[in-house]
Amino acid sequence: MFVDKAKIFVKGGDGGDGIISFRREKYVENGGPAGGDGGNGGDLVFQVDEGLRTLMDFRYQKHFKAQRGERGKVKSMHGASADDTIVRIPPGTVIIDDDTGETIADMTRHGQKVVVAKGGRGGRGNCRFATPSNPAPYIAENGEEGQERWIVLELKVMADVGLVGFPSVGKSTLLSVVSGAKPKIGAYHFTTLSPNLGVVDVGDGRSFVMADLPGLIEGAHEGVGLGHEFLRHVERTRVIVHVVDMSGSEGRDPFDDWKKINEELKLYNAKLEDRPQIIAAGKMDMPDAADQLELFREQLLEECYDNYTIMPISSLTKQGIQELLYKAADVLDETADVVEVEEVKEVEERKVYTFESKKEAAFTIRRDNEEYVVESEEIKRYMKRFNLTSYDAVMRFARMLRKMGVDDELRKRGAKDGDVVRIEDYSFEFFEGTDYNPYD
Repeated sequence: MFVDKAKIFVKGGDGGDGIISFRREKYVENGGPAGGDGGNGGDLVFQVDEGLRTLMDFRYQKHFKAQRGERGKVKSMHGASADDTIVRIPPGTVIIDDDTGETIADMTRHGQKVVVAKGGRGGRGNCRFATPSNPAPYIAENGEEGQERWIVLELKVMADVGLVGFPSVGKSTLLSVVSGAKPKIGAYHFTTLSPNLGVVDVGDGRSFVMADLPGLIEGAHEGVGLGHEFLRHVERTRVIVHVVDMSGSEGRDPFDDWKKINEELKLYNAKLEDRPQIIAAGKMDMPDAADQLELFREQLLEECYDNYTIMPISSLTKQGIQELLYKAADVLDETADVVEVEEVKEVEERKVYTFESKKEAAFTIRRDNEEYVVESEEIKRYMKRFNLTSYDAVMRFARMLRKMGVDDELRKRGAKDGDVVRIEDYSFEFFEGTDYNPYD
C-alpha cells in the first residue's frame, strides 16, 4: 500500500529535574547545598532515508516522543542529557505544522535532518540557588517540558520523469515496458491509485527514475477525483511526459485532452506550465491513430504550441519507445533541478525561562466573586518549574511576582490584607507589606 499523507503527534523529551541535596561528610559541619542539575531532554529529529518510499510506518504509529533528561545527582553532579530520537522519513516529505499550516521543512536529500520538537532544559539543583543571605536553599527546579505539536507529513514523489494524462491512456503500460516496475494494469479508469516508480535504463550509460502518476480528470486542481492527492506528486518531476491516447479509443479528442490536463497542471501550480514537457502520442498501433496524429500536429501549430516535442509510441509494438527514452534523457541533461525546495527551517530555539530580570511580563488580573485571579503564561511556566510546597520556593515566587508588578497592580485593584489571590490551582493570601521576603 502506498501512503502519501499522515498526521502524527511529536514531543521533545522533558528536561530532568534538579534535586535538593546537601553535603554529608564526616568532619564537615554545615555542609552546603550539593544538588545537581537535571540533564536536557532529547530533541525529536526527522532524517531522510532514501531507502524509504512511503509513509506506511506512520499509518500504525502516530505518537513519537523523545527521551527525557536524567535527574540531577548528589555532590553537585549533573544528570545526563538524553540522546536525540531519530525518526526516518522518505525523500520528498513535506513537514507541516497542523495548527498553523506553516511548512516546517521540505525534506529532499538523503541524510537531511530537521528538529521538529525541541527537548526541554534540565532543571537546576539547589546548589544553583545559594546566596549570602540564604546559603542553604531548599529549592530546586523541575525540568522544562519538551515542545509538543501535531504535524502533517505529505509525501511528494521524487522522480526525474513523471507520466501524466487522462485515465487509461497507457501510462502504466509504458512504465512496465521501459522499467522493471510492475504497476497494476487494467482496462478500466483509475487502475492506478498511487504513484509507481521505476528505474529506466536508457541503454547508453544513462538512467533516470520514472513515475507513473495516477490519472487526472477535469477539475483536478479543485480536488475533483482526488486531484490534489495526485497533483502534488507532479511538482517534484523535472520533466513531464504527457501521454495522450492518439487513437481516441475513449471517444475523446486527443488535442482537447492534452489542453485540459495542461490547464489543470497550470491551475494547480503555475510553475508547472514552464516545466519541460514531451508529448508521448500513445497507442499508435491502433486504427486511425496516424490520421489523428497529423490533426493533432496541425492543431498545435494553429494555436501556437509549436515548442513541444511529439514522440509517437506504441507500448504494444515498442514503436518509438527507445526514441522517447533518448529524448527524455537528453532533456534531463539540459534541465537543471528546477524543482524549488523550501529551505529547512529549524523550530524555535529552546527557551530558557528566567524570572530574575526586571523586565515586566504580561499578566491580567480579574475578579471572581471575592477572589483576585491572576493569569499569565510566564507565571504558569514558573509554577511548573518549581515545587511550591517548599518555603524557599514560595518566597522566591513572591519575589518574582513583585518584580513583575503583580503586587502593585493588585493594590491598584483594591486588594487588602487577607484577600485571596488565585493563580492557577493555588490560592494565596495577599499581604500588604513589602518586607516579607528575607532573600532580597
